Formats: sequence, structure tokens, C-alpha cells
Amino acid sequence: MAHFELLLPKMGESVAEATIIKWLKNPGDIIEEDEPVVEIATDKVDSEVPSPVSGKLVRHLVNTDDIAQVGSVIALIETGDDAEAEIQSPEVSSEDHLPVSQPEQIPGVEALEPDLNSAFRSPAPSDGNRFYSPLVKSIAAEEGITPEQLDEIPGTGAEGRVTKQDILDFIKNRKKAVSPETPKREPVPVTPFNHPPAFEQPAASVSRQAPVASVPVSGTDEIIEMDRMRRIIAEHMVMSKQVSPHVTSFIEADVTNIVKWRERIKSSFEKREGEKITFTPVFIQAVAKAIKEMPMINVSVDGTRIIKHRDINIGMATALPSGNLIVPVIKNADQLNLVGLTRAVNDLAARSRNNRLQPDEVRDGTFTLTNIGSFGNIMGVPIINQPQVAILAVGAIQKKPAVIETEFGDVIAIRHKMYLSMSYDHRVVDGALGGMFIKKVADYLEAWDVNYNI
Repeated sequence: MAHFELLLPKMGESVAEATIIKWLKNPGDIIEEDEPVVEIATDKVDSEVPSPVSGKLVRHLVNTDDIAQVGSVIALIETGDDAEAEIQSPEVSSEDHLPVSQPEQIPGVEALEPDLNSAFRSPAPSDGNRFYSPLVKSIAAEEGITPEQLDEIPGTGAEGRVTKQDILDFIKNRKKAVSPETPKREPVPVTPFNHPPAFEQPAASVSRQAPVASVPVSGTDEIIEMDRMRRIIAEHMVMSKQVSPHVTSFIEADVTNIVKWRERIKSSFEKREGEKITFTPVFIQAVAKAIKEMPMINVSVDGTRIIKHRDINIGMATALPSGNLIVPVIKNADQLNLVGLTRAVNDLAARSRNNRLQPDEVRDGTFTLTNIGSFGNIMGVPIINQPQVAILAVGAIQKKPAVIETEFGDVIAIRHKMYLSMSYDHRVVDGALGGMFIKKVADYLEAWDVNYNI
């Protein structure tokens, strides 16, 4: 019988490794072609790896909770092809050709250092210029470990490489050695939504955290351990508040024309396009137009430098059935018409809830929109999605009495109103820019043509 090497597939241009969450098939199980074999996680996105062949699973080469490199062998599948005696590998183009590990070598928890053009390179000997895996680098950045300190950590991995356990032991011992009177080094925040971190803030820019009081637990209390995604969200939110001085501006918009327009076209649009149209694509289109006119909202901060993004990539915060949150990104949103935006919004929302997003689809956002109105909230104060500098929340649309100015005088009418609230990073976005931007978005929404044909 021939054996097939199941490789960890390429999951995006910038993704070099993944964590094995759960094996869906065990040794001895029969696998059909395209049937999921294992669940993996990269940063926030969980996905399944299907088998490209039919056969019987022979062996797992990576354990649950271990980290594997893109292109490495994670399992062996026995196929029924007697014509080939040697182990087979999936076809890989020369451009994406990746070295693979031998079947006997079971990858450990630590992955090898990724390269921009290849899956990984071999670790160098411990000579003061060692290679470190992304996981080790991420832990070092979060704990404020300097490169010099990292070089001093004894490595127990192959050729003296520092493993995850090595750096965790170092952190544990360091904390024991720090007396209560000794100020601790503050961590350098990283962006868990991006891998590797797109922008790292200097430790000096991070406000010191107050000590966390212990929480008393009674015998009737239920203790729930945070899952992986919730821990990442928690760390990301805390980091954002530490890094960016948040300011929030509010405005109320009259969206009566949009409500009437959608009510008029929604049935015919669904019949023609096979898609339901919501208010979200309209909001995203208004944001994209406002960004084109006021591009200094579409920036990030790197130390003392302002990175002005050319692409307008708008993330839309999406609630998951688990209660967690994910932010898929519509790339180049300004280049899509309303039909294209509707398709993108519906597709990303559906695949978010079904755990089918690709890693690159939650990366590289430059502005975020969150629709808190879908939960009946009229307004909120959102936290900035680092390394962006602004996030817009749209509240519920409500009928309200409003004063309307006419040529015959003021009248009171029933109008559809909603609140917009935008939090922005006061390091680079002042109140004038933030206030004018949210007003620009509201102006676009209020000027909507009720007779617009899509």
C-alpha cells in the first residue's frame, strides 16, 4: 500500500504556522476525499484541513495543541494504490514549494522560524544569532523580554533552539526573582489579530496597569475557563486601551431615505441577485467614501511615524454563535459597488459564523465598522481595533418625531433616526478630524437618493 503525506496547507501569504486544535479522524479511520481530517487555528481563525485523497488514516504526526509549520507533514494516509511504493506528497507548484519533515520526525510544540518566501528555515546553532519561532518571539514581546535576554535563555530544542517551555520557564523564574518593591518591565503590546504584529508600540507608550485584585469564589460560583479566542480578544482589547488614548464623538443621522429605499428594492434585489440586502453595505459604502475624502483616518501609528494606508480595507465586527467576536475584512471596499459590497458582507458574515474564514480575511484592516444596532443598542463606545486608529459604531434605527424645515415653515414629522459613535486614537486624530469625519459619514447617509436604482 502507498502512503500519502498530508501537509499543513498554505493558508495565506503571511501565515507560516498553525495550532492543531482537534483531530477529527483517528488512526484506523477511513477517510473520503475532501473529508475534514483536523481542525487548526491561526491567530483568531479556526478552519478544517480536508484530505485530498481517500484512504485510511495511519498516523498522526502532530499532537493536539502542538504548533505545525505550513508545508510540514501532519499525518499519513494509506491509499489503495499498489502501483506506487514510495510515499506520495500533494502537488505543490514550484512557487509555493515547501520542505517537509520526515514521517519519523514528529514536530514538537515549537515551529521553525518562518521566512517571507519559504515555509521555514533550519535553526542556526546557538552562537548569539539564533533563530526564534514566531510563538517564542510573540511571548517575548508580550513579556518585555529584550533580544539580549532572549539570547541568554538556554534552549532545549533541536540545536539549542529555545522552545515555548524554555521561555515560559524563564518568565516564571524571573517573576519569582522580582521583589514587590522592584518595578517590573512593562510588556510591549502586540496585535493578536495580525501575525506577525504589524506595528509594535514602544514600552514607554504603555500606561502602567493597576494590580488586579483577587476575586473571591464561593461554593456556588461557576468557574469558566476562557477559550483561546476569548483570551486573544481580551488581550487585544486591554492592549488597545493601553496604547491609544481613546476619544469618542457622537452624531445623530436621519436615515429615512435609506429605510424607504431599502423597503422599496429589497424584494426585487433578492430575486435578481439571490442575496438579501441589509443596511450594513450602505454604511460601509458611506465610510469608504468619507475615507477617500479624509484619508488621515486611514492610518496607523508606528512609534513616532504615521503610516498612511493607500488601500481602504474595512473590517466588520461579527458576533459568533459562541459569543466571541471576529472582524473579517472587506479589502479595497472603495472599489466595490453596492452589489459587490452586499455580496462581500453576506459571504463574510456567513463564513464567520460557520467557522470557514481564511486567515488573510481577518488581516490588514484599516478601519472597522461595528453594527451594535443589530442588538437593539442605540449607541456605544467601541474600542479601537489595533493597529487602526478609528472604529465606527452604528446604532439601532428608530422612529422619532423630528423638526423638518420646509419652505412653508417648520413641521414635526416621524423620521427614522440613528446614532453614530466613533472612537479614535487621539495621538494622531484630533477632535476636529474625528468630528468632521463622522459628520461626513452622516451627511452621505442623509443625502441618500430614495430613487436610486441598484
